[in-house]
Amino acid sequence: MLRFRSAEVSSASAARGFVKSVVEEHARTSPVDERAVMDLMLVVSELVTNAIRHGDGLAGFEVAVEREGLRLRVHDYSDTVPSAAYGPGTLPQTHEGSGYGWPLIIRLTREIRIDHRREGGKTVSVLAPLT
Repeated sequence: MLRFRSAEVSSASAARGFVKSVVEEHARTSPVDERAVMDLMLVVSELVTNAIRHGDGLAGFEVAVEREGLRLRVHDYSDTVPSAAYGPGTLPQTHEGSGYGWPLIIRLTREIRIDHRREGGKTVSVLAPLT
């Protein structure tokens, strides 16, 4: 059973700080790849920013360390599932200010799940490798 740790965060920066502390603690006893951690920080930023911008606000943020990496759960208030969430991860042909987040998340994570929350909104869960 995974042990999720919750954090009261209201920005991508705060979420990255929390994740960084969890990864540093984990790295004391297990190998962690620096490049994987950089990718993880990008994923954290994208998921939290998406919740704030497109998900009617951030309703919660949780992380759990597991053998394969770090599991992130980002809760928001919107029931809308992004159409790009289960796409191929293809980057947009032109830069129009957005549209890069989900392709990056798809490319850098594993086991993407989106579940509707009983109280409304949704939870986006991803597994990000640490090695």
